[in-house]
Amino acid sequence: MSRQLSATSHQPSGRILGSDQQRRDEGERIALIAAIKEEIAPLVRGWKTREIAADGYRFPLFEKQDGETAMAAICSGIGAEHGRRATEALIQEVHPSKIISVGYAGALAPALRVADIIEPRTVVNSVDGSHTDTGSGQGTLVSSPMVADRDEKQRLAETYGALAVDMEGASAAVGAQAHGIEFAALKAISDPLEFAMPPVQRFVSNRGNFRHVAFALHVMLRPWLWWRTIALARNSARASRALCRAIEVYVKGQNRLILGAVSQPMDART
Repeated sequence: MSRQLSATSHQPSGRILGSDQQRRDEGERIALIAAIKEEIAPLVRGWKTREIAADGYRFPLFEKQDGETAMAAICSGIGAEHGRRATEALIQEVHPSKIISVGYAGALAPALRVADIIEPRTVVNSVDGSHTDTGSGQGTLVSSPMVADRDEKQRLAETYGALAVDMEGASAAVGAQAHGIEFAALKAISDPLEFAMPPVQRFVSNRGNFRHVAFALHVMLRPWLWWRTIALARNSARASRALCRAIEVYVKGQNRLILGAVSQPMDART
């Protein structure tokens, strides 16, 4: 498990639809939304895989039955619009009782380190300022339309007082809210606050896919980007492993916040 963040353990206060008896009869149907498979690859290894189509887009869908809990995970592609489409497709396909936005996030708080896990209480869309209260967790996650560099991270931290930044969390939150579905987010830090990101944004296709070959060729010809690219790859792999362990613990804990979430101030943490 990644470095322990806090020792809280309690039932989430978010809305739960239907009676307790109804939920027991139907079983839990938990749906995960990630941007790219790399974020959840250790978790979905061995799950059943198929594709679903919506609005001319095709999304990979992973499914597993774990006791009375049905698990599904979808990869939306990078960006808010792809997150919105995938959320809607997932809701129509598997009718989840809970949606969890999962994946990488960039740190906006200096005490956060690679592979730390956060469960935000609030998810904010930086484009329109809309907020979603998840009902559990602590702190704020802000969703940005672009991969945030160091300057943008500083601006977002000052504007929203947020712990971390992602790209798809807010769109998943809005989709879940529109359908009256319980929502949560679990994010793993892949890049610290002061980390200088390589220029990855330009290699995101219109379909939300990352153009790995084009990016590799770009970096190959620019030695000053080598160490940053290697560091990001290593950090992302660590974040993915930590995230997948966190999801397993979270689900087996029957949606209790047993990992804990980071809360500010954090300067005293070690």
